[in-house]
Amino acid sequence: MANWSLQAEKQPVDYVNPLLGTAPLTNSAEIGFTPPWRVWAGLTFPGASVPNAMVQLSPITKFGSGAGYEYENTVIHGFAHSNKGHWNLCNIPILPVTGGVDPNDFGSVFSHTNESAHPGYYQVLLQRYGINAELTTTLRCGYHRYTYPAGRDQKLVVNLPVSNERVRRWQIMAEGDNAFKGFQAAGEKVYFYAIANHKIRNIDQLQGDRDMLPVVNFQDSTNPVLEIKLGLSFVSIENAKLNLETEVGGKSFDQVHAEATRTWEALLGKIKVTGGTDRQKGLFYSCLYRSFLWPALRSDVNGDFLDDSRQVVNKHFQYYTLPSLWDDYRNKLVLLGMLSPEVTVDVIRSLIDRGEKTGFMPTFFHGDHAAAFIAGQYMRGLRGYDVNSAYHLLLRNATVEGGTRPYITEYMNKGYVSTPDIADPQVETKAKAGVTKTLEYAYDDYAVALLAKALKDETNYDLLMARSHNYTNVFDASTGLMRGRLDNGDWVKNFNPQFPYYEYMYREANAWQSSFFAPHDTMGLIGLYKSKADFESQLDRLFTIPWNTNYIAMNINCFIGQYCHGNQPDHGFPYLYYFVGKQEKSQAVLNTIMDRFYGMDVEGLALCGMDDAGEMSSWYAFNAIGLYPYSPADEDYIVSVPLFDQVEMKLNDRTLTILKKNAGKKITGITYGGQKVNGYFLPHHELIKGKQLVITTE
Repeated sequence: MANWSLQAEKQPVDYVNPLLGTAPLTNSAEIGFTPPWRVWAGLTFPGASVPNAMVQLSPITKFGSGAGYEYENTVIHGFAHSNKGHWNLCNIPILPVTGGVDPNDFGSVFSHTNESAHPGYYQVLLQRYGINAELTTTLRCGYHRYTYPAGRDQKLVVNLPVSNERVRRWQIMAEGDNAFKGFQAAGEKVYFYAIANHKIRNIDQLQGDRDMLPVVNFQDSTNPVLEIKLGLSFVSIENAKLNLETEVGGKSFDQVHAEATRTWEALLGKIKVTGGTDRQKGLFYSCLYRSFLWPALRSDVNGDFLDDSRQVVNKHFQYYTLPSLWDDYRNKLVLLGMLSPEVTVDVIRSLIDRGEKTGFMPTFFHGDHAAAFIAGQYMRGLRGYDVNSAYHLLLRNATVEGGTRPYITEYMNKGYVSTPDIADPQVETKAKAGVTKTLEYAYDDYAVALLAKALKDETNYDLLMARSHNYTNVFDASTGLMRGRLDNGDWVKNFNPQFPYYEYMYREANAWQSSFFAPHDTMGLIGLYKSKADFESQLDRLFTIPWNTNYIAMNINCFIGQYCHGNQPDHGFPYLYYFVGKQEKSQAVLNTIMDRFYGMDVEGLALCGMDDAGEMSSWYAFNAIGLYPYSPADEDYIVSVPLFDQVEMKLNDRTLTILKKNAGKKITGITYGGQKVNGYFLPHHELIKGKQLVITTE
């Protein structure tokens, strides 16, 4: 079982288990069906990283899997230097070996009993070679410490022909007595520069079944400890070397490890919780940790980065990867802004820089949710980026075909994105996901409208606010659900609201998991029903109609009725009971989700679905402290019942204190700074004043 630890006086960093999310779901009753394949249950990596870093140094048990590490596997093939959990990256994998090297079989068996992971540190015994491997990191560098059996030769496989993406080219060469350098060109071209504490004898190229395998051979040494300091860069080998010299230099492994621990302690320590169980604390801090690994840094210590036009530029800010916007605009990016505002400013600058190269603000996967991210940060008072440039790029997204929003002309003309007439659509049917696009574009219109109003563009504010009601155009009153419309305006026939699709009508969801999405206009959504009681009855159906065990989709699992917590589209739906005066029914659902769908299965290391760069984790982190960004484009948070008796949250230079009185589900009163709060929402500009929020329950 997962060890959430029992000792007293632990620091937040001590509660974190980086292995959370690496194990598979195996219980069909919890999954919702009998799966014909390994169920996604986190796709997280257990290795070493510091917050939002360039380097994520982690073991690889299976290339081509989400994060390269699957808990049930028994062989480690290398330690790669980049990771996300989206089937990409896993660049520059290296593995210490000894003795003869078979280029087709050099991985090592390992056991979880000889494996440990903490924020900024990973350790495992490679049983095949008797080598104890330890890893730690800085922002741009990996530090490896390998303890070999005494008297054994020391070799290092640098498996450049392989990553989680197809490798197009690679190169490695020695430099001087102790260094080697090169690159690996896969999805991106990644450069490296490495220094060893032992002299290099030579670099062999062993012929394997598919490619040559580079092996660095070191001269014999009486010192059994081989240390490799490796710097990365997405610009050049020279910058990789500079990153290494600047961030690591002459520091020891223990020094770098201690610095990584302090970095995490400073971040995780911004939220301190009292009360709750050890399991709840372990899950909370593990989820909080997982929320700050992505987006990842891409600029070097000198400020250089490779922009979207493939030019090396230097603009005096930290350049980051594209966030997983469809997933994490809902919560993770809000949490990033609360606890790491400087990083968030640079993430927005990076988005703007990309947009200025292409003419459109970029998106990720689906929708146009940089709109909600940037608008929400602006509404919360975050500055330091060119908001006018961001706004005009987002306005182009919302009005110009050929950019971020497919079918935007149809959406503007019809008020919805149509669904093609397909006689027998299957889960994998490729189409327009017209219902989801209509719902998401309407919300994105609202987000851009907020910026228009703030920037005094009243004409576009009026236009976009009117468009934000387009979600009503796909509401079918006869079913009380959002339903696909054909090009001629007719409803899609043969409508099965329980059947899930990847992109026919809905994006990774069925009708139930899509039909309550209007976080900007929830009262307007309720108004589409005959009464609040009618809406409440429909919500009750959402959470009680049993999942059909014959309906199988790879990333749609773990249900409460039709509600799916294993994927993102309906993650805001549990709060809807608030709007019909039944907050306690929402809390019952929230409590069930937190207790049932995190730390699952036999080992207690599974999540109910893919973590998606921290979205699943951030959902837990927010709800555990009793706040959630119900509409992330707005500055307000909805208040719920925390898991903990007291939460202290450092926001800028002040500390917000959240106190829970009593242990019930029903909120009977909320005060902030001693003043009664009407309703359940609190704005960001009030929370950052650092007063006391008291939530009384029965």
